[in-house]
Amino acid sequence: MQGAPSDPAGLHHVPVLADEVLTGLNVQPGGRFIDGTLGGGGHTRLLLQHTRLTRTEAYRNSRADGVAGGQVLGLDVDPAAVHRVRKRFPGEISAGRLSVAQAPFDQIERIARQHGFTGVDGVLLDLGLSSFQLDTPARGFAFRHDGPLDMRFDPSTGSSAAELINDSSREEIADILYQYGEERHSRSIARAIVASRPVSTTVELADIVRRAVRSRSRQNIHPATRTFQALRIAVNDELGQLARAMAQIPALLRPGGRVAIIAFHSLEDRLVKEWMRDNARKFRSDPTLPAGGQEQIPVLALCTRKPIVPAAAEIEENPRSRSAKLRIAEKMPEQ
Repeated sequence: MQGAPSDPAGLHHVPVLADEVLTGLNVQPGGRFIDGTLGGGGHTRLLLQHTRLTRTEAYRNSRADGVAGGQVLGLDVDPAAVHRVRKRFPGEISAGRLSVAQAPFDQIERIARQHGFTGVDGVLLDLGLSSFQLDTPARGFAFRHDGPLDMRFDPSTGSSAAELINDSSREEIADILYQYGEERHSRSIARAIVASRPVSTTVELADIVRRAVRSRSRQNIHPATRTFQALRIAVNDELGQLARAMAQIPALLRPGGRVAIIAFHSLEDRLVKEWMRDNARKFRSDPTLPAGGQEQIPVLALCTRKPIVPAAAEIEENPRSRSAKLRIAEKMPEQ
């Protein structure tokens, strides 16, 4: 295997469950993959590295389009992520091995077809926030940094988290916190938010939540964690986007191609688990069977009955990986 694609200083990003993703997607030289969540470019870098052909292989396998070796299509709704990846891999882009697009992953089928990425070997979705998003105060994702309460993956579209909590009713805020954050103190927090409006910064919101649950919270996590998670999910319609994206993925895979999805909280993981399970046991009506009879036509085969989680060594090196859960499925042969 040749060396990895160029990685300019200061742009290094450690991907979660790196070896498990490569093994789970069965990444081979010459393969074609879609990374639906570019983020910091860590997984993209691995896909580029492990699909690269040797000089001899490249000569023997050069396609009509002149591209020798594997190809990766990467997309992200965050313009900063797209800019960062374009800056990180200019050689791979100019060689035609990497295509990059700014788009939410619920547009994955449209973007893939525009770039000729159908019948691919694998699709990856890493649903976690990137370190760049978490560590940039202006993005408003983390309460340990004081910054504007934004939380939008694409800051140029939609409403910010501040607009959401300042314009919504107490009942609407409580429902968001309970539904998307599984927050037991949702009503108390919502009441405190409404009483403190307008709320405009991350630290301001975190302090409001801390005061609202101080006497009732005995957890080791910061009391504002679930509130921030819930608002981020609501602002970006994360669960809706995930459901829409997953519905499009099977049409992009070749038979035997695989989809790998890394989730970071129970709502995402439950959605992924149920989607894979449902597509592994789909049924369709068959007129040749007795009235009401159905034939089982599975679309996917499960590669993971239980999610793959990071080893202790990875969690120690990268604590942000501790809640990651990887599920993998393979497209069945056409029937």
